[in-house]
Amino acid sequence: MRHGPWGFVLFRLAVLVGLAVAAGLVFGRPLAWVVAALAAYLGWQLYHIYRLESWLRNPSGQLPRDALGLWGGIYAQLNRMRRQSRARKKRLGKVIKEFRKSTKALPDGGVVLSDQNDIVWMNAAAQAFLGLRKEDRGQRVENFLRDPEFVAYLADGEFSRPVRMDSPVNPEVKLSVQVVPYGKTQRLLLAKDITNSVRLEKVRRSFVANASHELRSPLTVVTGYLDAMMDDPELPESWKEPAAEMARQSDRMRRIIDDLLTLSRLEAASAEADRDRVDVPGMLSVMKKEALARDQRPSTIELQLDSGAGLLGVESELFSAFANLIDNAIKYTGTDGTVTVRWFEENGAPRLSVSDTGIGIPEAAIPRLTERFYRVDKGRDRIRGGTGLGLAIVKHVLQRHDARLEIESEPGKGSTFTCRFPPERATGLDAEDGPAAGVA
Repeated sequence: MRHGPWGFVLFRLAVLVGLAVAAGLVFGRPLAWVVAALAAYLGWQLYHIYRLESWLRNPSGQLPRDALGLWGGIYAQLNRMRRQSRARKKRLGKVIKEFRKSTKALPDGGVVLSDQNDIVWMNAAAQAFLGLRKEDRGQRVENFLRDPEFVAYLADGEFSRPVRMDSPVNPEVKLSVQVVPYGKTQRLLLAKDITNSVRLEKVRRSFVANASHELRSPLTVVTGYLDAMMDDPELPESWKEPAAEMARQSDRMRRIIDDLLTLSRLEAASAEADRDRVDVPGMLSVMKKEALARDQRPSTIELQLDSGAGLLGVESELFSAFANLIDNAIKYTGTDGTVTVRWFEENGAPRLSVSDTGIGIPEAAIPRLTERFYRVDKGRDRIRGGTGLGLAIVKHVLQRHDARLEIESEPGKGSTFTCRFPPERATGLDAEDGPAAGVA
């Protein structure tokens, strides 16, 4: 005899058939006895199948618990699975309840989106910030959040940075919205109230701009008197060096004020720069001539114009950004070093790289280089006369021109700063300008 439930079933069936045959031999007509026994066995099986099917149609009812043979085991397993399912459902219900409590307490709005941007779920903060309702589930989120920047952000699919927008409920509320993909097809839209941050940012920008303007007038007076003192032939010898140092510091303060005003103008301008045609090869040629005219500079300054393309942007802003990069490369490269400025294209996208063989930058300092007034070596930077604002200006200009700055550097071996512009910012030269290629 086989072990296990099916072996026992076969054994019982064999015993039933054997008893039917024995009864037939005793009372006659053994075939009829076997058929009757099998019919009774089939009826018993159909009865239990009926009970099971009735319960499956109405799982809330009571499942049979007792039965002979294999059916008893089936009922026992189903009852055990039912108890386990109820326990899991109860635990899941507690988790969902706690999740709902936690999401209601979140100060930031959260909206779960499908891969087609359909609204799947939202928390209370999202309803308050974005004006969404539970009835909006299943609808595309663009139908309710129609801010052009947000719609473009959602269509672009580049979610590494958040986008700012006004709340559809209250335009005075400023939101930072970011989409975070997760799982295989879903996305989480996060909306954060940044009204106070935006207000403080405006106050800071206004203060910096006003303070810089107010400082200009007294600084101009001080500089004028210092120039007059230094030109005075009767100035005592002991005062010449202090007067020269005061003049240098006044000039440094003037450059700091100019850079602060430049940053204020950039921050106050629209997010995207205008699209005027800018002759970049011609601009870089002028910058090279100015660099070669410096008293202190590297022995070699190369300009490689591998492309004749120009840019669509604001010429003054681009000039300021490129000039800052070249000025930094010259300041931090020794007189026996080399500065290479290259203008080229990659797959139709304009690129500017400024490389030097200077002192280099530690890897840990690279992410902070575009912060205002950040200095890798404060003492050495002050000696070189930097303001600490040049790369911050570069970052803001590139952001307004849909570009980004990449920095590669190794201490003692030099640095390479690369401005990567999108292809749609490129423009060709006019016919009369001619090609601008090769080394200038």
